[in-house]
Amino acid sequence: MPDVHSKETRSYNMSMIKGKNTKPEMIVRKYLFSKGFRYRVNVKELPGKPDIVLRKYRTVIFINGCFWHGHEGCKYFVMPKTRTEWWSAKIDKNIARDNIEKILLRKNGWHVMVLWECQLKPKKREGTLSEVVLLLEKTLLELYKK
Repeated sequence: MPDVHSKETRSYNMSMIKGKNTKPEMIVRKYLFSKGFRYRVNVKELPGKPDIVLRKYRTVIFINGCFWHGHEGCKYFVMPKTRTEWWSAKIDKNIARDNIEKILLRKNGWHVMVLWECQLKPKKREGTLSEVVLLLEKTLLELYKK
């Protein structure tokens, strides 16, 4: 099936997709900051340049787009009908890279959280963000027990 857009339109659309400071990232960052958490963003020294790094909690948070990271069973992840093989390979590569980064981070003593774009939609947002705070508080307690 041919693409519904011209090459120029498709190129422009793809160039407009942001890699950092996305709306879901900003939602999480503002919430955490409002609850007193301090963090760094996109720390280059860590595998995968996590979206949010909370050193005090030895925790990193990745905020994944459902489409780009292949969120299985999610209504926001629909394989494109054009260039399906190419997209499938790209998304599979993203998933494999994500898994390797999580393994490396855990080996280095980091707790890894992954939030999905769909978990930050208005109906689920408050529950998701409350759960993140609870997990961070639990992590801090565990660190102090050691």
